[in-house]
Amino acid sequence: QQEGCSCPLPNSSLLLLPVLAAAPSGLAMEVMAPATINALNGSSVKLSCTFNSCYKVENKQFSLNWTYQECRNCSEELFLQFRTKIMNKQLDRFGNRVEFTGNPTKYDVSFTLKNVQLEDEGTYNCYVLNPPDRHRGHASISLKVLTQEPPKHDSTVAVIVGASVGGFLAVVILVLMVVKCVRRKKQQRLNTDDQKTEEEGKTDGEGNPDEGTK
Repeated sequence: QQEGCSCPLPNSSLLLLPVLAAAPSGLAMEVMAPATINALNGSSVKLSCTFNSCYKVENKQFSLNWTYQECRNCSEELFLQFRTKIMNKQLDRFGNRVEFTGNPTKYDVSFTLKNVQLEDEGTYNCYVLNPPDRHRGHASISLKVLTQEPPKHDSTVAVIVGASVGGFLAVVILVLMVVKCVRRKKQQRLNTDDQKTEEEGKTDGEGNPDEGTK
């Protein structure tokens, strides 16, 4: 039960993320995380990382590493790891602002970064190994720190436009349904009239002499 294992996902609700970075699907273990997360300067942000495995998590064997990269070619700095228990590597960069908020037994290894600073921007790497899985899973998150909230009117305009388009389509569909119903009723009346005319013609032919032949 390794390379080709087809076990169900342990927590599928956690996998419904808009954009995910994951290990290759051919491996037994997959690690999932948002490719990009935006955080407001001075706020707290949760960096979500979940995984699936064909095996139950055993603390004595399970291992987790979170590393930080300031740039693509920069070396990775280990700041949080799990070896039987959670251990924070107190980097000067983060101090005590890192808090582990996941639960490995529920396949969640997320952490929360408090009081986000501009210099916290960079790449956060999540490495997970859950023996007897032989492959270590990996996912990366690019953290972008914003100095101000995005303008809210953009979303309002989008909602208004969406509602307008939706309302227009609803009206069009309603009109088409009404037209279809009217045509159907009209066709039914025409069929009924044709049937009556045909029956009257048969009656005249059988029992009523034509006026023109008198």
